[in-house]
Amino acid sequence: MIISGVSVQGTAHLATGQGPQDAFKAIDLGDTAVLAVADGASSRDRSALGAHIAVDAACRLLAQDIPDGEEPPEAWTRWIAGRGARVVEEYLRAVSGVLGTDPSSDTGAGSVSDPSSGTSSSTPSDTGPANGARTGSDTGPATGSADPGALAATLTAALVKPPWTAFVSIGDGFGTLLTRDDRCHLVLPPPTAPPTFLSSPGAALRVRTFVVWEPELGGVVLSTDGCAPLTLDHPSVRQLPPEAGPLPAERFFRGLTATLRENQGDAEPLRRWLSGPEAARTGDDLTILCALVEEG
Repeated sequence: MIISGVSVQGTAHLATGQGPQDAFKAIDLGDTAVLAVADGASSRDRSALGAHIAVDAACRLLAQDIPDGEEPPEAWTRWIAGRGARVVEEYLRAVSGVLGTDPSSDTGAGSVSDPSSGTSSSTPSDTGPANGARTGSDTGPATGSADPGALAATLTAALVKPPWTAFVSIGDGFGTLLTRDDRCHLVLPPPTAPPTFLSSPGAALRVRTFVVWEPELGGVVLSTDGCAPLTLDHPSVRQLPPEAGPLPAERFFRGLTATLRENQGDAEPLRRWLSGPEAARTGDDLTILCALVEEG
């Protein structure tokens, strides 16, 4: 599997001398990949640290007790729902350790990983669902909340184990599933309500978790909301009514996958493109992370 990612600092952050607020992490398990991207709230204290804690917790938990590929959809749905709830719990525990609000916590600043750790580098036209079944659920009971004014971050994470993909999301990240015949499916559209942070009260009740079974899975791409102008098309581009909602930008994803397959996952061309004028950058950070199933 080809795993690659990149994060580019937003122009607004550069102009004000503010550091990047996004983080990403990936774990390569051979025929399985774990991906996570997080977006820290730039208006909150130490939100970049919160984003690093989020991707670390998500990758650690999604790499544990992974169901067998022959398990039925119900087993996958139960597993990812449980992982989603655990991600919130682990995040809050780590944040409590950082803030010193829980002296018994055994996590904290020491558990934070560099966004480029793992295998990653420290960095389409079908509107329907994927070919196979898609099942989903809300996660379990709410947990306590850390101070929502500090270390606030959103999270989008995925386990890729062909033909299965399992997603966890809270906030405003995007997830796109690609098939071998170059179809693109926006499986994690942007929420219509203001984003919820992992540290928001009742966050565990607002986590989205679901699984997709796709026998022709070609890859999965996660991105933070700063990438919306690049990764999403307005429905009018395909002569569809506004209620069809945003659609994956076919040209972008086909170009991305072709480039990464050609250079075996080297993210430098993507970094140069996201840093250049052709990316039409907004003021926000741009983070893209993907896992591509190798052909053959």
